[in-house]
Amino acid sequence: MTAMAGNANRGAHEPGTLGGFGRYAGPATLILSSLAGGPKHGYALTKDVEEFAGVRLAPGTLYEALSRLESQGLIEALESQDRRRPYRLTAAGALALRVHLDDQRRVADVGLRRLAGGWNPA
Repeated sequence: MTAMAGNANRGAHEPGTLGGFGRYAGPATLILSSLAGGPKHGYALTKDVEEFAGVRLAPGTLYEALSRLESQGLIEALESQDRRRPYRLTAAGALALRVHLDDQRRVADVGLRRLAGGWNPA
């Protein structure tokens, strides 16, 4: 197994990682990245993600991902004074986000190096 494959499989289904999220890893990454800037409720999360990533999370996608993240202990709901429910990143969520983003950076770096090395569409 190569080092890259080893990193890709690290934490694939371990609690407190994004590896087991499958198709929800993208929304989970966006949500955790937003919450790294401070607590937010659903609408504020949607607007922040749209601003920094250019992606609009549909309500169903957002709330499904929030539910999964909360059940894995990566985020927690805060008390609310109104009907909006704010969430914040937990220490486990910050660690999972850091590991996931480091892994994604390695993949991006390889792809960019290969493109710069003379990719030819021949």
